[in-house]
Amino acid sequence: MAVPKKRTSISKKRIRKNFWKKKGYWTALKAFSLAQSIFTGNSKSFFVTKNNNPN
Repeated sequence: MAVPKKRTSISKKRIRKNFWKKKGYWTALKAFSLAQSIFTGNSKSFFVTKNNNPN
């Protein structure tokens, strides 16, 4: 027979939510840092060829 689960406390819910938010923050920070290094040409892991020809 199914038994109802106990309610999760507000503090525990807040902790889990903050972990989730922080994960997104660090991912966005890494992506921005990578984009910045590619844009400035300082990237060591990506080789970007700049095409000066508009056609």
